[in-house]
Amino acid sequence: MPRILARKDPSLFTSSQLFVEASAESLTYQAIGMPLSFKQLLDKRKAIDVPDSQRFAVELANLGVSVRLTLSWQGRDYWVLVRQRRADRGDVVLKLISGYVPSHEVNLPLHTALQEVAEECLLETPEGWLSGRFADTWLPTPYQASLRYRQHSHFSLSALSGAARQVHCGALRLLERPRAYVHLPTASLQLVYDLRLELPKEVRQLSLLHVDEEVIDGQLLARLNRRRPDLFLLPLQHGVPTNELLTLKQGQLHPASTRGLWLSESFAAQDGWLVREERIRWRDWQAQQQLGKTRQKAV
Repeated sequence: MPRILARKDPSLFTSSQLFVEASAESLTYQAIGMPLSFKQLLDKRKAIDVPDSQRFAVELANLGVSVRLTLSWQGRDYWVLVRQRRADRGDVVLKLISGYVPSHEVNLPLHTALQEVAEECLLETPEGWLSGRFADTWLPTPYQASLRYRQHSHFSLSALSGAARQVHCGALRLLERPRAYVHLPTASLQLVYDLRLELPKEVRQLSLLHVDEEVIDGQLLARLNRRRPDLFLLPLQHGVPTNELLTLKQGQLHPASTRGLWLSESFAAQDGWLVREERIRWRDWQAQQQLGKTRQKAV
Protein backbone atom coordinates (compact mmCIF):
# COMPACT_ATOMS: atom_id res chain seq x y z
CA MET A 1 0.00 0.00 0.00
CA PRO A 2 1.39 3.47 -0.86
CA ARG A 3 2.83 5.43 2.05
CA ILE A 4 1.79 9.07 2.36
CA LEU A 5 4.89 11.22 2.88
CA ALA A 6 3.39 14.72 2.71
CA ARG A 7 0.12 16.60 2.27
CA LYS A 8 -0.33 19.97 0.57
CA ASP A 9 -3.18 22.34 -0.15
CA PRO A 10 -3.35 22.47 -3.98
CA SER A 11 -5.14 25.83 -3.86
CA LEU A 12 -1.90 27.46 -2.71
CA PHE A 13 -0.23 26.78 -6.08
CA THR A 14 -0.45 29.51 -8.70
CA SER A 15 1.15 29.80 -12.12
CA SER A 16 1.54 32.54 -14.71
CA GLN A 17 0.73 32.95 -18.36
CA LEU A 18 3.63 33.92 -20.59
CA PHE A 19 4.40 36.14 -23.51
CA VAL A 20 7.12 34.54 -25.62
CA GLU A 21 9.15 36.04 -28.45
CA ALA A 22 11.52 33.90 -30.49
CA SER A 23 14.08 34.44 -33.22
CA ALA A 24 16.44 31.99 -34.89
CA GLU A 25 19.10 32.83 -32.27
CA SER A 26 17.23 33.20 -28.95
CA LEU A 27 13.95 33.01 -27.07
CA THR A 28 12.63 35.47 -24.47
CA TYR A 29 9.68 34.94 -22.13
CA GLN A 30 8.00 37.00 -19.43
CA ALA A 31 5.01 36.57 -17.14
CA ILE A 32 1.79 38.39 -18.01
CA GLY A 33 -1.58 38.85 -16.33
CA MET A 34 -2.71 37.73 -12.90
CA PRO A 35 -1.54 34.46 -11.34
CA LEU A 36 -3.64 31.41 -12.26
CA SER A 37 -4.89 28.61 -10.03
CA PHE A 38 -4.01 25.06 -11.08
CA LYS A 39 -7.48 24.54 -12.54
CA GLN A 40 -7.25 27.79 -14.49
CA LEU A 41 -3.82 26.71 -15.77
CA LEU A 42 -5.22 23.41 -17.06
CA ASP A 43 -8.11 25.23 -18.75
CA LYS A 44 -5.60 27.42 -20.61
CA ARG A 45 -3.55 24.46 -21.86
CA LYS A 46 -5.28 24.06 -25.23
CA ALA A 47 -3.70 23.41 -28.61
CA ILE A 48 -2.39 26.38 -30.58
CA ASP A 49 -0.81 26.82 -33.99
CA VAL A 50 2.43 28.70 -34.70
CA PRO A 51 3.17 28.90 -38.45
CA ASP A 52 6.89 29.80 -38.22
CA SER A 53 8.99 27.49 -36.04
CA GLN A 54 11.88 29.97 -35.71
CA ARG A 55 10.33 33.43 -35.40
CA PHE A 56 7.10 34.19 -33.53
CA ALA A 57 5.43 36.09 -30.70
CA VAL A 58 2.77 34.20 -28.78
CA GLU A 59 0.93 34.02 -25.45
CA LEU A 60 1.23 30.69 -23.65
CA ALA A 61 -0.58 29.03 -20.75
CA ASN A 62 2.36 28.33 -18.45
CA LEU A 63 6.04 27.59 -17.91
CA GLY A 64 7.28 24.09 -17.11
CA VAL A 65 10.71 22.70 -16.29
CA SER A 66 12.29 19.30 -16.90
CA VAL A 67 15.60 17.81 -15.80
CA ARG A 68 17.50 15.41 -18.03
CA LEU A 69 19.32 13.85 -15.11
CA THR A 70 22.43 11.79 -15.83
CA LEU A 71 23.30 9.38 -13.01
CA SER A 72 26.77 7.90 -12.75
CA TRP A 73 26.58 4.36 -11.30
CA GLN A 74 29.44 1.85 -11.14
CA GLY A 75 31.35 3.43 -13.98
CA ARG A 76 28.45 3.88 -16.38
CA ASP A 77 26.07 6.76 -17.12
CA TYR A 78 22.28 6.56 -17.16
CA TRP A 79 19.40 8.93 -17.80
CA VAL A 80 16.79 8.89 -15.03
CA LEU A 81 13.19 8.60 -16.28
CA VAL A 82 9.89 8.74 -14.39
CA ARG A 83 6.69 6.86 -15.16
CA GLN A 84 3.72 9.20 -14.98
CA ARG A 85 -0.01 8.72 -15.36
CA ARG A 86 -1.16 11.98 -16.95
CA ALA A 87 -4.80 12.43 -15.98
CA ASP A 88 -5.17 15.60 -18.06
CA ARG A 89 -4.05 13.73 -21.20
CA GLY A 90 -5.33 10.26 -20.41
CA ASP A 91 -2.07 8.39 -20.94
CA VAL A 92 0.91 6.80 -19.21
CA VAL A 93 4.41 7.80 -20.33
CA LEU A 94 8.02 7.76 -19.28
CA LYS A 95 9.23 11.32 -18.90
CA LEU A 96 12.05 13.40 -17.55
CA ILE A 97 11.77 14.68 -13.99
CA SER A 98 9.52 17.70 -14.48
CA GLY A 99 6.93 20.03 -13.04
CA TYR A 100 5.03 23.31 -13.35
CA VAL A 101 6.84 26.51 -12.42
CA PRO A 102 4.91 28.51 -9.79
CA SER A 103 4.25 32.18 -10.47
CA HIS A 104 6.79 33.42 -7.91
CA GLU A 105 9.62 31.42 -9.59
CA VAL A 106 9.03 32.26 -13.26
CA ASN A 107 12.32 34.20 -13.23
CA LEU A 108 14.07 31.40 -11.25
CA PRO A 109 13.16 28.20 -13.15
CA LEU A 110 16.36 26.42 -12.07
CA HIS A 111 15.12 26.62 -8.46
CA THR A 112 11.93 24.81 -9.48
CA ALA A 113 13.95 22.20 -11.38
CA LEU A 114 16.07 21.44 -8.30
CA GLN A 115 12.92 21.23 -6.17
CA GLU A 116 11.48 18.69 -8.61
CA VAL A 117 14.60 16.52 -8.32
CA ALA A 118 14.31 16.60 -4.52
CA GLU A 119 10.59 15.75 -4.62
CA GLU A 120 10.45 13.16 -7.41
CA CYS A 121 13.75 11.29 -7.23
CA LEU A 122 14.44 9.50 -3.94
CA LEU A 123 17.76 7.75 -3.37
CA GLU A 124 17.72 5.15 -0.60
CA THR A 125 20.77 3.54 1.01
CA PRO A 126 20.90 1.09 3.94
CA GLU A 127 21.97 4.02 6.18
CA GLY A 128 19.11 6.30 5.12
CA TRP A 129 17.97 8.59 2.30
CA LEU A 130 20.34 10.92 0.47
CA SER A 131 19.85 14.66 0.35
CA GLY A 132 21.48 16.68 -2.41
CA ARG A 133 23.46 19.77 -3.20
CA PHE A 134 23.86 21.93 -6.35
CA ALA A 135 27.04 24.04 -6.16
CA ASP A 136 26.59 26.03 -2.91
CA THR A 137 22.84 25.38 -2.69
CA TRP A 138 21.38 22.56 -0.62
CA LEU A 139 18.35 20.92 -2.15
CA PRO A 140 15.28 20.82 0.10
CA THR A 141 14.41 17.64 2.01
CA PRO A 142 10.64 17.73 1.45
CA TYR A 143 9.90 14.50 3.34
CA GLN A 144 12.03 15.20 6.42
CA ALA A 145 9.07 14.46 8.69
CA SER A 146 8.59 10.97 7.22
CA LEU A 147 12.01 9.78 6.05
CA ARG A 148 15.42 9.60 7.72
CA TYR A 149 17.90 11.54 5.60
CA ARG A 150 21.62 10.86 6.07
CA GLN A 151 23.38 13.65 7.96
CA HIS A 152 26.94 13.38 6.68
CA SER A 153 26.56 12.14 3.11
CA HIS A 154 24.83 13.66 0.07
CA PHE A 155 24.71 13.53 -3.70
CA SER A 156 25.99 16.39 -5.87
CA LEU A 157 24.30 17.97 -8.87
CA SER A 158 26.18 19.90 -11.54
CA ALA A 159 25.17 21.49 -14.84
CA LEU A 160 26.31 19.83 -18.06
CA SER A 161 26.96 21.80 -21.24
CA GLY A 162 23.85 23.74 -22.13
CA ALA A 163 21.90 24.31 -25.33
CA ALA A 164 23.43 26.33 -28.16
CA ARG A 165 20.65 28.93 -28.29
CA GLN A 166 20.09 31.46 -25.52
CA VAL A 167 16.96 31.71 -23.38
CA HIS A 168 16.05 34.90 -21.52
CA CYS A 169 13.48 35.74 -18.87
CA GLY A 170 12.93 39.38 -19.74
CA ALA A 171 16.40 40.94 -19.71
CA LEU A 172 17.83 38.10 -17.60
CA ARG A 173 19.85 35.47 -19.46
CA LEU A 174 19.48 31.94 -18.05
CA LEU A 175 23.10 31.01 -17.37
CA GLU A 176 22.64 27.22 -17.33
CA ARG A 177 21.42 27.44 -20.96
CA PRO A 178 18.42 25.08 -20.76
CA ARG A 179 16.97 23.68 -23.95
CA ALA A 180 13.65 25.37 -24.65
CA TYR A 181 10.62 24.33 -26.68
CA VAL A 182 7.04 25.49 -27.11
CA HIS A 183 4.68 22.52 -26.86
CA LEU A 184 1.83 23.30 -29.23
CA PRO A 185 -0.77 20.76 -27.93
CA THR A 186 -0.66 22.33 -24.44
CA ALA A 187 0.33 25.93 -25.31
CA SER A 188 3.22 25.77 -22.86
CA LEU A 189 6.90 26.65 -22.72
CA GLN A 190 9.20 23.95 -21.41
CA LEU A 191 12.79 24.44 -20.21
CA VAL A 192 14.98 21.32 -20.06
CA TYR A 193 18.01 21.45 -17.76
CA ASP A 194 20.88 19.03 -18.37
CA LEU A 195 22.22 18.01 -14.93
CA ARG A 196 24.59 15.32 -13.67
CA LEU A 197 24.19 13.48 -10.37
CA GLU A 198 27.29 12.17 -8.59
CA LEU A 199 26.87 9.80 -5.67
CA PRO A 200 29.07 9.65 -2.56
CA LYS A 201 31.95 7.24 -3.09
CA GLU A 202 30.91 5.02 -0.19
CA VAL A 203 27.47 4.25 -1.66
CA ARG A 204 27.39 0.64 -2.87
CA GLN A 205 23.77 -0.33 -2.24
CA LEU A 206 21.27 2.06 -3.80
CA SER A 207 17.56 1.98 -4.61
CA LEU A 208 15.76 4.55 -6.77
CA LEU A 209 12.16 5.36 -5.91
CA HIS A 210 9.67 7.88 -7.22
CA VAL A 211 7.14 9.89 -5.20
CA ASP A 212 3.80 10.30 -6.93
CA GLU A 213 1.52 13.29 -6.30
CA GLU A 214 -2.24 13.11 -6.66
CA VAL A 215 -5.16 15.25 -5.50
CA ILE A 216 -7.45 13.15 -3.28
CA ASP A 217 -10.36 14.64 -1.31
CA GLY A 218 -9.09 18.16 -1.88
CA GLN A 219 -5.53 17.44 -0.73
CA LEU A 220 -2.38 16.96 -2.80
CA LEU A 221 -0.84 13.76 -1.45
CA ALA A 222 2.80 12.77 -2.01
CA ARG A 223 2.91 8.95 -1.90
CA LEU A 224 5.68 6.37 -2.00
CA ASN A 225 4.85 2.92 -3.41
CA ARG A 226 7.72 0.45 -3.08
CA ARG A 227 5.90 -2.08 -5.26
CA ARG A 228 5.97 0.40 -8.15
CA PRO A 229 9.28 2.28 -7.92
CA ASP A 230 8.42 4.15 -11.16
CA LEU A 231 12.02 5.40 -11.61
CA PHE A 232 13.91 3.91 -14.53
CA LEU A 233 17.46 4.07 -15.87
CA LEU A 234 18.25 4.40 -19.56
CA PRO A 235 21.90 3.38 -20.13
CA LEU A 236 24.14 5.60 -22.23
CA GLN A 237 26.99 4.46 -24.46
CA HIS A 238 29.46 7.24 -25.31
CA GLY A 239 26.72 9.69 -24.31
CA VAL A 240 24.13 8.11 -26.63
CA PRO A 241 21.01 6.31 -25.27
CA THR A 242 20.81 2.54 -25.80
CA ASN A 243 17.70 0.39 -26.25
CA GLU A 244 17.73 -0.93 -22.66
CA LEU A 245 15.57 0.10 -19.72
CA LEU A 246 16.44 -0.82 -16.13
CA THR A 247 15.44 -0.36 -12.51
CA LEU A 248 17.87 -0.13 -9.58
CA LYS A 249 17.01 -1.88 -6.30
CA GLN A 250 19.42 -2.48 -3.44
CA GLY A 251 22.39 -1.95 -5.71
CA GLN A 252 21.21 -4.40 -8.37
CA LEU A 253 20.09 -3.49 -11.89
CA HIS A 254 17.00 -5.25 -13.23
CA PRO A 255 15.67 -5.18 -16.82
CA ALA A 256 12.30 -3.48 -17.37
CA SER A 257 9.87 -4.17 -20.18
CA THR A 258 9.55 -1.65 -23.03
CA ARG A 259 6.56 -3.37 -24.63
CA GLY A 260 3.89 -0.83 -25.57
CA LEU A 261 5.92 1.93 -23.97
CA TRP A 262 5.40 5.62 -24.74
CA LEU A 263 7.73 8.53 -23.99
CA SER A 264 6.65 12.10 -23.28
CA GLU A 265 6.81 14.88 -25.85
CA SER A 266 10.31 15.98 -24.76
CA PHE A 267 11.62 12.93 -26.67
CA ALA A 268 9.68 13.78 -29.83
CA ALA A 269 11.19 15.64 -32.77
CA GLN A 270 11.72 19.38 -32.29
CA ASP A 271 11.32 21.75 -35.24
CA GLY A 272 13.03 25.03 -34.46
CA TRP A 273 11.49 26.03 -31.13
CA LEU A 274 8.38 23.86 -31.58
CA VAL A 275 7.30 20.37 -30.52
CA ARG A 276 4.05 19.23 -32.11
CA GLU A 277 3.54 15.74 -30.66
CA GLU A 278 1.83 14.74 -27.38
CA ARG A 279 4.07 11.67 -26.99
CA ILE A 280 6.19 9.24 -29.00
CA ARG A 281 6.33 5.44 -29.02
CA TRP A 282 9.50 3.94 -27.58
CA ARG A 283 10.14 1.97 -30.78
CA ASP A 284 9.70 5.10 -32.93
CA TRP A 285 12.09 7.05 -30.73
CA GLN A 286 14.61 4.21 -30.93
CA ALA A 287 14.32 4.31 -34.74
CA GLN A 288 15.02 8.06 -34.66
CA GLN A 289 18.08 7.43 -32.49
CA GLN A 290 19.44 4.88 -34.96
CA LEU A 291 18.81 7.28 -37.85
CA GLY A 292 20.73 9.98 -35.98
CA LYS A 293 23.68 7.63 -35.45
CA THR A 294 23.70 6.71 -39.14
CA ARG A 295 23.77 10.39 -40.17
CA GLN A 296 26.65 11.10 -37.78
CA LYS A 297 28.67 8.24 -39.26
CA ALA A 298 27.94 9.47 -42.79
CA VAL A 299 29.27 12.94 -41.91
